[in-house]
Amino acid sequence: MDLKNAQIEVDNWIKNHGVRYFNELTNMAQLTEEVGEVARIIARRYGEQSEKESDKNKDLGEELADVVFVVLCLANQTGVDLQAAFEKKMDLKTQRDHDRHHNNEKLK
Repeated sequence: MDLKNAQIEVDNWIKNHGVRYFNELTNMAQLTEEVGEVARIIARRYGEQSEKESDKNKDLGEELADVVFVVLCLANQTGVDLQAAFEKKMDLKTQRDHDRHHNNEKLK
């Protein structure tokens, strides 16, 4: 599924199940909370912190999907075509960063 269709799917879900979008500030707080959950899993599972027993069953994919869902909500309610924005960003990064990363000694 591309981002455009993902935005449509989220919008349909909101209309059929969610009653309405939370306002932008609430969704921004939700996004921060979801990113924090991803950070907790990454820090404990892949970083140097020990993983608590209660965190061992946390699903990283599910938490990343929560982040994507809220990002799609924010795009929808602010009128952002995320597909177009992502394609533009990929073009920019490709032009700007191709040689930079290939020439970065830290990445070799």
